Amino acid sequence: MMRILLFLGTNLAVIIIASITLRLLGVESYLRGQGINFTSLLIFCFIFGMAGSMISLFISKWMAKRSTGTVVIETPSNSTEKWLVDTVAELAREAGIKTPEVGIFPAQQSNAFATGWNKDDALVAVSAGLLNRMRPDEVRAVLAHEIGHVANGDMVTLALIQGVLNTFVMFFARVVAHLVDNFLRSRSEGGGLGFIGYFVVVIVAEIVFGLIASIIVAWFSRFREYRADSAGARLAGTGAMVNALARLKAETQMPDEMPDTLTAFAITTGQTRKIMERLFASHPPLDDRIRALKEAAYRQ
Repeated sequence: MMRILLFLGTNLAVIIIASITLRLLGVESYLRGQGINFTSLLIFCFIFGMAGSMISLFISKWMAKRSTGTVVIETPSNSTEKWLVDTVAELAREAGIKTPEVGIFPAQQSNAFATGWNKDDALVAVSAGLLNRMRPDEVRAVLAHEIGHVANGDMVTLALIQGVLNTFVMFFARVVAHLVDNFLRSRSEGGGLGFIGYFVVVIVAEIVFGLIASIIVAWFSRFREYRADSAGARLAGTGAMVNALARLKAETQMPDEMPDTLTAFAITTGQTRKIMERLFASHPPLDDRIRALKEAAYRQ
């Protein structure tokens, strides 16, 4: 549950910081004083709503390397590293993208992630635990899954969706605050929300709408996992992809060492059992992913 709270907190923090910035710049007071101008408000919210997502996207590789301790393989120092680099290059060529940077991060849990601001400037990294415990065909399947994310442009799409949702969260929060302010003024002369009251209503509304937005983002994240699994099956074979997911499932009791900022980009974040956890989970249950791959193979 802590992972979910941190995930939601990150999204809400971006919105609240943008709200404070709008207030410090005097934009909030100007819009409120002029009466609500929906066009101007939407433009301002779009600029600030997209800014956080775009900045996060552009620095995603740098942040991923720092938060995971990933060491990029510049020149392979052993046969494992050479195989890893060659395999990623082969899969990238088959997927029609530029070869990503390849790295290894020091985590004992089997995991991997892909990130980067576009498909021709990406990073694919695997944990030391994954390399130690998985067979080569299973590692190749995991790499194919991550290459699938890159080829599908999932990082960019997720950032755009988050930015658009941030825009509407900020926009509707201010519309709600404006309506509440007008309602109170109509009930008593000059008795609106006031400076502090208006800001409090905006923040509360942003938290509520932000929770709804997070459910939408999580749904898309789960959807793209199925697509990446399908891409992994095409590039590495359905059997290898199913075996890799089954191996990951067997390790779900191990502590997850993936930083919370990268959970949406990792291949697994364990099993989510509770209803609320499933609603906000960035990944579908591994059983569901395995079942989807087998059903797709059966239909072919």
